[in-house]
Amino acid sequence: MTLEWGREICGNLSAAEAREWLCANGIGGFASGTVAGLLTRRYHGLLVAALSPPLGRTLLVAKVDDSVEYGGATRPLFANRWGDRIVDPHGYREIQRFHLEGTTPVWTYALADALLEKRIWMEQGRNTTYVQYRLLRAGGPVGLALKALVNYRDYHGTTRGDGWGMKIEPVPAGLRVTAFDGARPFVLLAEGAEVEPAHDWYRGFHLALEQERGLDAREDHLHAGTFRATLAPGGTLTLVLSAEEAPSLDGGAASERRRLHEDDLLSRWLKAQPAAADAPDWIRHLVLAADQFVVRRPLPDAPDGMSVIAGSHWVGDWGRDTMISLPGLAIATGRPGVAGRILTTFARFVDRGMLPNRFPDAGEAPEYNTVDATLWYFEAIRAYHAATGDDALLKQLLPVLEDIIRWHVEGTRYGIGEDPADGLLRSGEAGVQLTWMDAKVGDWVVTSRTGKAVEVNALWYNALLSMAGFARHLGEPAERWERLAERVRAGFERFWNEAAGYCYDVLDGPEGNDARLRPNQIFAVSLPESPLSPERRRQVVDACARHLLTSFGLRSLAPGHSPYKGRYAGGPWERDGAYHQGTVWGWLLGPFALAHYRVYRDAAAAQAFLLPMAHHLGDYGVGSIAEIFDGDPPFAPRGCVAQAWSVAETLRAWLELAGSARPAGRLAPPRRRGR
Repeated sequence: MTLEWGREICGNLSAAEAREWLCANGIGGFASGTVAGLLTRRYHGLLVAALSPPLGRTLLVAKVDDSVEYGGATRPLFANRWGDRIVDPHGYREIQRFHLEGTTPVWTYALADALLEKRIWMEQGRNTTYVQYRLLRAGGPVGLALKALVNYRDYHGTTRGDGWGMKIEPVPAGLRVTAFDGARPFVLLAEGAEVEPAHDWYRGFHLALEQERGLDAREDHLHAGTFRATLAPGGTLTLVLSAEEAPSLDGGAASERRRLHEDDLLSRWLKAQPAAADAPDWIRHLVLAADQFVVRRPLPDAPDGMSVIAGSHWVGDWGRDTMISLPGLAIATGRPGVAGRILTTFARFVDRGMLPNRFPDAGEAPEYNTVDATLWYFEAIRAYHAATGDDALLKQLLPVLEDIIRWHVEGTRYGIGEDPADGLLRSGEAGVQLTWMDAKVGDWVVTSRTGKAVEVNALWYNALLSMAGFARHLGEPAERWERLAERVRAGFERFWNEAAGYCYDVLDGPEGNDARLRPNQIFAVSLPESPLSPERRRQVVDACARHLLTSFGLRSLAPGHSPYKGRYAGGPWERDGAYHQGTVWGWLLGPFALAHYRVYRDAAAAQAFLLPMAHHLGDYGVGSIAEIFDGDPPFAPRGCVAQAWSVAETLRAWLELAGSARPAGRLAPPRRRGR
């Protein structure tokens, strides 16, 4: 599968601006925009630097307005939408082809008989973006003019430039920008170009998707300078945008480093996964997409700490998302060392038997408002040990896990604790959202799910059995964990709603048992250990298939229930009111496919549920999988354009099912990655 388009998409403004590209640098920074070149989100920019990795994300360079002069004519290659909604100029009309090369977006502009290529990528581990132009074909020289538009703001914000003077000073090969006293300086550099410093605010960029989301949709950016160069056929110019002290200006070497990094990712995956050799191209794209979420989280006593960015553009590293995503992002891709570093990093943050829910962007203390992140930690460790046999790490983490169980049995924050009457975990306090269905607007907790949530107790059961397995493996007594697990299994019988033929979503809530059909019960089938009988597992899968399944995931609530919302749209209240009330979640498609296989034992049929994602990779966030989709057809993608657990669970499920379908001993030769 090649992710590429010609003029049929690139020259169609609505289609081209609906497709967004993303480059990441492995420390939380990114570059992103649209195929058309228009800014449609506050998160779009050529350099969004992580100044306190993996957070402190700050927009430094918004865009480059590029123009060419050829054959006596000047043509803009850029496009802007202004406050009056007028688009001017229309540079996207010059795009003959757009494609992804690995994760690198590449545009080819046709200018009479000239072909000019532009590509964008980031340096791994550095807050540096490269924008490279190469003249592929021409009947003579082509002049380039590159206007750099800069900013300096938190990536969640918007800017009004009134009265703001930045310091712009010449340096060898370009300019240094200091936004204000105490700000991190950044540079705009291009060897071989002439540079003209400037200080002109371009006011009133209109951000269409922010307006659609009910948010401030106006932005100003500062024209800091213009770079000019003349390219002969075959010539290149590389613009380097960086918050680093001494970035490399060698665009060819930087491009080769990016290529080698991505080739190494694919090589590790091919070596680790017997099923990888037969994988279709869209799965290979997901392997590369998976790397975009893995980030360093250096700590004072652990400089090699690592974590996972939950989603792009606006989500940081969350404990729940990290643990759910870890098996697909790191283990399935042949990077167990990354998985181990993530597990040990999070062990340092365990407090009162809980993992953090999230790390705030500004570096405040971690927030612990989650009941399930800690339980997903057990499953991540189980998957890691099953893949690696790393007893040393298991021994290191076992005391942490034992302490977590103790806190959950005795009780910890937010009413989280075991009910001695049935062994089930209960949780919840007024005004706090603790499960993954965590939407909250002001004081309104949209889906509080106070009580005993079905997936929480499926995870609790698996955590206890994992502990028993860990203990047996290390030669320690396992009986206490087995006894606790048996109590949970017996108590789990209470979840069965015989009249409906599926599980209650929550037991013993403020209004009793919640009989609404939600997808959370799928984990009672998809997790390694199920507390349900085989017949009930089948009924759960069938109920989810008939009422929740869509092409791109499971609905968060079945149509027909009164709070159901079939479209995720509007301002914050409307969107968060729909977030878990019918909106489709892409990350649930993988667990559903695995659950279907475990019930029906047909790997090909289960794998077929994942195939629509192949087409989705060419829509919305190109090369990746969205966070959510509308609950009603045609299931339009919404939310983050690239979501860690959506990518991870699709990739993990596809590989597990491919391995189940593969005849013993059959191994196809690996295919080389085309470039």
